[in-house]
Amino acid sequence: GGCSFDEHYSNCGYSVALGTNGFTWEQINTWEKPTMDPAVPTGSFMMVNSSGRASGQKAHLLLPTLKENDTHCIDFHYYLSSRDRSSPGSLNVYVKVNGGPQGNPIWNVSGVVTEGWVKAELAISTFWPHFYQVIFESVSLKGHPGYIAVDEVRVLAHPCRKAPHFLRLQNVEVNVGQNATFQCIAGGKWSQHDKLWLQQWNGRDTALMVTRVVNHRRFSATVSVADTSQRSVSKYRCVIRSDGGSGVSNYAELIVKEPPTPIAPPELLAVGATYLWIKPNANSIIGDGPIILKEVEYRTTTGNWAETHIVDSPNYKLWHLDPDVEYEIRVLLTRPGEGGTGPPGPPLTTRTKCADPVHGPQNVEVVDIRSRQLTLQWEPFGYAVTRCHSYNLTVRYQYVFNQQKFEAEELIQTSSHYTLRGLRPFMTIRLRLALSNPEGKMESEELVVQTEEDVPGPVPLESIQGGPFEEKIYVQWKPPNETNGIITLYEITYKAVGSLDPSADLSSQRGKVFKLRNETHHLFVGLYPGTTYSFTIKASTVKGFGPPITTRIATKISAPSMPEYDTDSPLNETDTTITVMLKPAQSRGAPVSVYQLVVKEEKLQKARRAADIIECFSVPVSYKNASSLDSPHYFAAELKPINLPVTQPFTVGDNKTYNGYWNAPLSPLKSYSIYFQALSKANGETKINCVRLATKVLGRQEVTTRNPPSLLSTGASTQNSNAVEPEKQVDSTVKMAGVIAGLLMFVIILLGAMLTIKRRRNAYSYSYYLHSSQCFRGLSVFYRTRKLAKKQKETQTSTQREMGPVATSDKTSTKLSAVHNEEAFSSSCQDVNGFTSPSPCSFSVQSKTLQSKSMLNSYYSVSSDTVPSTTLLDSSHGELAQPTLTIQTHPYRSCEPVEMSYPRGQFQPAIRVADLLQHITQMKRGQGYGFKEEYEALPEGQTASWDTAKEDENRNKNRYGNIIS
Repeated sequence: GGCSFDEHYSNCGYSVALGTNGFTWEQINTWEKPTMDPAVPTGSFMMVNSSGRASGQKAHLLLPTLKENDTHCIDFHYYLSSRDRSSPGSLNVYVKVNGGPQGNPIWNVSGVVTEGWVKAELAISTFWPHFYQVIFESVSLKGHPGYIAVDEVRVLAHPCRKAPHFLRLQNVEVNVGQNATFQCIAGGKWSQHDKLWLQQWNGRDTALMVTRVVNHRRFSATVSVADTSQRSVSKYRCVIRSDGGSGVSNYAELIVKEPPTPIAPPELLAVGATYLWIKPNANSIIGDGPIILKEVEYRTTTGNWAETHIVDSPNYKLWHLDPDVEYEIRVLLTRPGEGGTGPPGPPLTTRTKCADPVHGPQNVEVVDIRSRQLTLQWEPFGYAVTRCHSYNLTVRYQYVFNQQKFEAEELIQTSSHYTLRGLRPFMTIRLRLALSNPEGKMESEELVVQTEEDVPGPVPLESIQGGPFEEKIYVQWKPPNETNGIITLYEITYKAVGSLDPSADLSSQRGKVFKLRNETHHLFVGLYPGTTYSFTIKASTVKGFGPPITTRIATKISAPSMPEYDTDSPLNETDTTITVMLKPAQSRGAPVSVYQLVVKEEKLQKARRAADIIECFSVPVSYKNASSLDSPHYFAAELKPINLPVTQPFTVGDNKTYNGYWNAPLSPLKSYSIYFQALSKANGETKINCVRLATKVLGRQEVTTRNPPSLLSTGASTQNSNAVEPEKQVDSTVKMAGVIAGLLMFVIILLGAMLTIKRRRNAYSYSYYLHSSQCFRGLSVFYRTRKLAKKQKETQTSTQREMGPVATSDKTSTKLSAVHNEEAFSSSCQDVNGFTSPSPCSFSVQSKTLQSKSMLNSYYSVSSDTVPSTTLLDSSHGELAQPTLTIQTHPYRSCEPVEMSYPRGQFQPAIRVADLLQHITQMKRGQGYGFKEEYEALPEGQTASWDTAKEDENRNKNRYGNIIS
């Protein structure tokens, strides 16, 4: 892989890639071709000349693919020079592994000029069976002519002296959502100036977190990769940049595994009073294996607790369950690694068994009612009532809250009273006591009771909506989700907590209002723009106020207040400049971000009338882009507020640049309006206020000054100039080139479309013939007519006779006409696929001679009906009209046989195989001609078609085989 470039670089296996506009590496040998440029070094080397190049042009020098099996080092010399001592560009080095992506550079140099040749090292830790390729890339810099050269590339069989070598980077496997950490270990001395990072396969770099020196020959770095949110496999490598070069490790894989989850719920095998037999069904999973642990999680459907048991057998028994209780059972699977337990699988819901008691609890009554609890009392019962040694007494209650029905069940101890806690205040509750055992249960009569009121819950934070304006805020909210009674009052407290305007006095921006229960909105006025207010809302019942809820809403910023301008003349005015006075604007809610001077070209017809409506300019357009964008205005200057602390003059057209905008001289051949606008930006809002300072009218040196209306505008208008500027000439050339390129592209697309259509038609040609063959039968009439006309040419007379319709059909017809010295054939049909293509559904044939006309009269039956007007004699020529033979057919789906009668004893034309079935049908109906002779020639009895075809007279034609089949 090394090369001294004394011979041609291709002898070393090197290659170059042609860059943009011919920007590429060249082999230079000053010993053979001396140069007078002092910036060019002496010797033989590879070099690029960045003089006269645009920024960003790239040229690549590719080394041969290296398959190293031991520790090695690549060193090279580079040289950057220029005549004016400015950097000619940058030199980057890439290492592409296994033909993968090029990625980001592992070493680069830019912004410097070297003092002679400088040596750099590359410590690449990629070994066989993997291979890699080193790529030198030079990038030009506009306006910085110079040279970038590379020489003496060597592949050394020993470690690099200055560039650290990385040890093998190990693969890392983590589960989804867990932290992934790579440990980069390198041999060499660590320096605080060294830059060490983690580079991904696609080129994205990740900075390191911790670097630790192991000993005087080793140091390590730890990198955390946060991209483990989903299942994936990606590659990373460690890169270090030191003073002497760069080191690159091998690529290691980051494998993110998804914890497993069962696809199906567990299978229920048996049910008892206190046990359940289940089968986990953990063979089909979603996620990654291997599975190292199976667990069963079960809970009651009405409870909030859950238990987990380890499963170590194909079937598992859940025991010590409560009778007559519904359980929800799920399976948990775990794979190796932290966070390897997947979410529970689909649930299996089942209930244990029990028997029916004699009756339910009796004499149930409520002895104490409070806001959130009820105390029940009932008549005690014994074994005779329960009918089971183990039984449960439950209370089942329900209520409707926010138009939703809630039900719950609680287990009661075997006593005569029970306090039901955790209820909702001011709620109508329906409850029953249920006595259950392993075989059934019985319930008591239903009780209906209402709990007392309590303080309400908080107002829903998500229901608080604020409609901010510049000096007021409209706030609306919804009642608490838990009213716990009847709402009587709302209390809203507000105060200003901060403003974007440092000069704002917020001491008086506070207050408190009360609203009735049916008033859930309020408009707060008298607020300051660009200020954040804190609103605290709480509701109350007869029990008192509930917990408060606080939210913050900010008013919108206002446009800066422009100062008033008098009607005095400008300070100075020339043909190309106007000097105006600029005054600072007053901020309203947010500081002024920037001031802008806008020059707008006025049309001649608009210059005669002073427009009273002034629109501000929200889209910045520079002078150079105004012509290409066809914009009537451009930004002449942009000033920071620090540049305009006090009133000061400004000259429009002074040919200077202000914050990137060129203040171009004004054209003496145009009329202009000069605008001064102030812009405030805060919280994603942009407010603009502007004023027209002066108007320069073509043909007179007079400037008009107006007071500023406060407007917000995003509009733009079109500029049309009578004078042709150089920029517009260049734009016209660019536009013409674009039009030509567009026309060429259109022609290429059109040719491609025609080629595609042609291929599709060829693809459907076979199907088209099969579907359209029946419709072509009418063509045989034309060819038979032509054949008979030749045989009877000497005997037939030229008498012309009108031929009537030979056959008719239901819908469409095709005319076959004989015209002197002309032949024509036309057809159209639609196949079953819906494509319209030429087909023989309808056709017309024209004969050449009058003899063929008489032949047609003898071959077909001639109609004696009245001749149409088109067939009458032409009085101007004194000739007979041309006879017309009309044969009507249908399109593909309705092609009908053509009815014809053949005269007895005359020669019959040849019949095509495709027309054979139709011909047989016609001949069976006719009386004068048929296949009688051919049938009589066949032997009696059943004969196979292949035997008939083997006869000598039938060897060259498979006619009888087709007839029999």
